[in-house]
Amino acid sequence: MNLKTNGVVVSLAGRDKGKLLAIMRIDGGHVYVCDGKERPLLKPKRKNVKHVRALQYVLSSEKTVSDPALRKALLEIRGHMPKESEV
Repeated sequence: MNLKTNGVVVSLAGRDKGKLLAIMRIDGGHVYVCDGKERPLLKPKRKNVKHVRALQYVLSSEKTVSDPALRKALLEIRGHMPKESEV
């Protein structure tokens, strides 16, 4: 699994299962993720790396400066992803 700061992941477990999240920090076997809405940049969620799947997207630092910019970037990525029925 290729996890990077500002990388985009999909949550595989928990209340946020299926949501796109951005990695803010990597700490051993855990990542701290935000989505700009339920998990703002000031209160990242700590998740086990086993509970996320990395995508090929990496956000620029401008897109992780504010919650609205992060939400917009994740929404754009969601629009480019194939639907589950197409996979």
